[in-house]
Amino acid sequence: MNQEMPIWRRTIPESRDKAQSKMLTWVVGVLLMFGAFAPLIAAAKLSLPLWPLGRPFLFSAAFAALVLALRAATPAASAIGFLICFILAQAPAEWSRYTPGAVARPLWPALLVVFILTFAATRYGRARKESRGLSESRRGRRASQIVANLGVAGLFAAAGHYEGCIVALAEAAADTVSSEIGQATGHPARLLTTGKVVAPGTNGGVTLAGTLAGLAAAAIVVGIGTMHLLSWRPLGTMWIAAAAGLFFDSLLGATLERRGLLGNDLVNFASTLFAASIASVLR
Repeated sequence: MNQEMPIWRRTIPESRDKAQSKMLTWVVGVLLMFGAFAPLIAAAKLSLPLWPLGRPFLFSAAFAALVLALRAATPAASAIGFLICFILAQAPAEWSRYTPGAVARPLWPALLVVFILTFAATRYGRARKESRGLSESRRGRRASQIVANLGVAGLFAAAGHYEGCIVALAEAAADTVSSEIGQATGHPARLLTTGKVVAPGTNGGVTLAGTLAGLAAAAIVVGIGTMHLLSWRPLGTMWIAAAAGLFFDSLLGATLERRGLLGNDLVNFASTLFAASIASVLR
């Protein structure tokens, strides 16, 4: 039996959306590849032992394989996830021994929590979301979606901006959880800019249940990301930055995305970048 082609439900022209996603994937993907393997190249030039990279490499490969096995992402998306995980797993903890005064800050636990939260939220109320045409594809997330949600975290980690990386992860978790929970409950959403009642899944629409779930998810990720610190002071600032990114995402959705100027991938990337930048300024 021939399957029907999926109906395009977005306001942005499909060709423009695909072009934006493709550009984002290639540009950020190349930067992530450089960020993942730059320490390896630098260590080789300095004749440093490469064995510290063994554990991060194996962990990242296992993580990517798990994501692929659970059909949470396509093969290409899993490969991008490997690069991001490799960056977070090796920097700066594994290489701090070579840098006098460096502090080992484990970043991968926050990434793992993001995966657990988003995986659970995506599957919560899946049958109801599928009946409304709002569910994620059963083939898993595409490479552009992984880049859009986690690319900023990988780039900030590669650049050594710890707070920005954690906040980008927290915003990505908050955005996905809020959208998935809001759509699963079926409660009417309200447009962020006008307060007008709109259908669940509408760009820029927010629900109370989804927003609270998203803010809680951000708090969990920030808490896991800062659990090794002796002070809890940064937690509040980082959570506020993640929350600001969540509402910025809805603002872009209610304006530029609804007008067909930006696709969802660029909106998500811009929102995580906005949140991470706020965290870097306020640290």
